[in-house]
Amino acid sequence: MTSAFRDDPKTLVSTDWLAAHLKDPDLRVLDASWYMPDAGRDAKAEYDAGHIPGARFFDIDEISDQRSALPHMAPPVEKFISRMRAMGVGDGHQVVIYDGAGLFSAARVWWTFRLMGKTDVAVLDGGLPKWRAEGREIEDMPPVLRDRHITVSRQAGLVKDVTQVAHASKLGEAEIIDARSAPRFRGEVAEPRPGLRSGHIPGSKNLPFGELFNADGTMKNDADLRAAFTAAGVDLSKPAITTCGSGVTAAILALGLERMGHRNWALYDGSWAEWGMYDDLRVAKG
Repeated sequence: MTSAFRDDPKTLVSTDWLAAHLKDPDLRVLDASWYMPDAGRDAKAEYDAGHIPGARFFDIDEISDQRSALPHMAPPVEKFISRMRAMGVGDGHQVVIYDGAGLFSAARVWWTFRLMGKTDVAVLDGGLPKWRAEGREIEDMPPVLRDRHITVSRQAGLVKDVTQVAHASKLGEAEIIDARSAPRFRGEVAEPRPGLRSGHIPGSKNLPFGELFNADGTMKNDADLRAAFTAAGVDLSKPAITTCGSGVTAAILALGLERMGHRNWALYDGSWAEWGMYDDLRVAKG
């Protein structure tokens, strides 16, 4: 018997919850759809064609640190503030984030808000596919935006850089958990980004992000999440560092950890896009 779904406006909410709160004056809905380049999907065009009423489009590639050569690194505080103010997202708002894949890139934007010290933010469980499947309202009109003040307090503990991850890999003081597919983790297939080596960070554990989902694309309950991490060999008594290809699906693991009450986690923002690039960093295979 599975336990009943638990709506939590700081981690994950159901389509029923969102439908009930959609007209709340201090609710802000964000469409954070983003796809791998080979998916052949245009997230902004899909948003323009139809989105959850009132949703604003959060462009993961644009709201990022574009001074970095790495893809969609976390934005500088000033940029995040200016973009959110312009989108009318600010203090006192409950934010709900969804994406067009179900539960894929929305977690990355949830993590970005958490990094900026905003905790009244949740991911829509099952995302736009579940919302549409239930026959709920969709609109193609852009929302009316009014500037809103936002206060940010960057939580440095929620992000790790390559030096910190290399240190953790060497000392084994934290569990490094990789959300990529098993063949990519084992180094059996080429990376989708050209020029990257294949394999994984030495000592890391592999938990493909799809293992956190039920058959319908919603997130597993707390007990099943814990079982998935344990089955991957993760010692949940240790701090966790999540990683993936470019820091997007690593956030799904972070959301799962937060959801089940494991609060001592951080995300490796550079992920394999960075680690796989440098020849002086060790790579494990198999």
